[in-house]
Amino acid sequence: DDEISAMGAGQPLKGSVAFQLHDTFGFPVELTKEIVEERGLTIDQPGFDAAMAEQQDRARAARKNAAAPEALVEQYRKLVEASGTTVFTGYTDTETLDAKVLAVIEAGETEDGQTLVEIFLDCTPFYAESGGQVGDTGTITTLDGEATVLDTTYAIPGLVRHTAHLISGSIEVGSSADARIDVARRNATRRNHTGTHLLHWALRQVLGDHVKQQGSLVGPDRLRFDFFHFSSLTAEETGRIEDLVNEVVFTGRATNNEEMSKVDAEAKGAIAFFGDKYGDRVRILEAGPTLEFCGGTHVRNVGEIGAVRIVSEGSIGSNVRRIEATTGMQTVSRMRADEALLNAAAAALKAKPEDLPARVDKLVAERKELEAQVAELKRAAAAGGSGELAASAVNGVVVARIDGVERETLKDLALAVRDTPGIRAVVLIGAAAGGGVAVVSAVNKGSGLHASDLIADALKSLGGGGGKSPDIAVAGGRHVDEIDPALQQVRSAAGIVSV
Repeated sequence: DDEISAMGAGQPLKGSVAFQLHDTFGFPVELTKEIVEERGLTIDQPGFDAAMAEQQDRARAARKNAAAPEALVEQYRKLVEASGTTVFTGYTDTETLDAKVLAVIEAGETEDGQTLVEIFLDCTPFYAESGGQVGDTGTITTLDGEATVLDTTYAIPGLVRHTAHLISGSIEVGSSADARIDVARRNATRRNHTGTHLLHWALRQVLGDHVKQQGSLVGPDRLRFDFFHFSSLTAEETGRIEDLVNEVVFTGRATNNEEMSKVDAEAKGAIAFFGDKYGDRVRILEAGPTLEFCGGTHVRNVGEIGAVRIVSEGSIGSNVRRIEATTGMQTVSRMRADEALLNAAAAALKAKPEDLPARVDKLVAERKELEAQVAELKRAAAAGGSGELAASAVNGVVVARIDGVERETLKDLALAVRDTPGIRAVVLIGAAAGGGVAVVSAVNKGSGLHASDLIADALKSLGGGGGKSPDIAVAGGRHVDEIDPALQQVRSAAGIVSV
């Protein structure tokens, strides 16, 4: 909103801003386009594309500076051939006290100079990122050293990679390791993962069976769920979805997360929506009314999820919606924050929280009345200053620079000048109060002049656009330093010389 407010008339949203929203905050460029188009604006697509290309160049350069991917993959394959795939113990355990260190590979440094390594164990309680669930963090300790695990992923299918930085000493191949996950973080993630399944079920109950999962992200602080649907959720639909999920949560029923053959899972009625490929052995999650294929980690009973709250919902593409929600203490924290904001607003307006809607309605009405009064005063002031401008007319045409006023005020002044006897046309250009360049062209009917034609060349110089009406054209531009040359172009278009 700040970027849009700072834009001059006719300016597109900077490509760098759209890219930052995409790259840093995960805001799809399609959604940004929808928002700006609703306000009659556009995005600087070439600028966005250039920023994207620069990022891709940086990524390619980083990969070139790292070890050759092919060589690493071959190293991973040899490790699996020699020691087998990693045994995951994290469905039941949060630590493994006698894991064996199979390999340690240097992986560069962190931004603050800490040594990064990839640690491979024969067994691990660390969940590797997959199925939308983020990887675990924690510690790996041996007699020789200790490392903090920053992320857990699959190096290749079946081989778990612990990306870590060394805190002390070294992690030696062949050592016995104590691998411990961050239990609080895992528990928060489990709540969000099981909550995602219940949310999926509730969406289908409220919106219909056409709802299909299109993607998800399950972390310790929130859950994100993308799904197929053709319209935004209403407040009523959002409330019903939350109610259905929380009604299941409050039953406290035990969940069932077990491994079985794919045939048995399908016979039991388990479903999968996201096109994942499964082997002969699969894991399923039964949580309340939902029964789905899922290899992630989950709560033991639905009551552990805590209150579920939808915090945002929006479009990320054609007929694809995205919901973000919280569970457990994240929901409690958000409710506290909302309550604090409500109390702060009430205190600022000297009202009770329950009286805020009426108080705000009153303030809005008062503001509208004041704005109307200010607009009337500005029109009166414009009319009062129109005589001096009209006196500067050449052959019935006024061309002048007026800086530091708002666009509407400039328009009112132009109309007041135009309506002065003997005036055929008026063009006012200036550096607008809100930034950028404001341009107004107004002509009297029968003058033989065309409002938009008078400023067409000037707008090219000003880097702007708009103003297509033959009688009154309002436009804007970016190049404030081109205002004086633009005024000369207007005079040429009107067939007059400056005086």
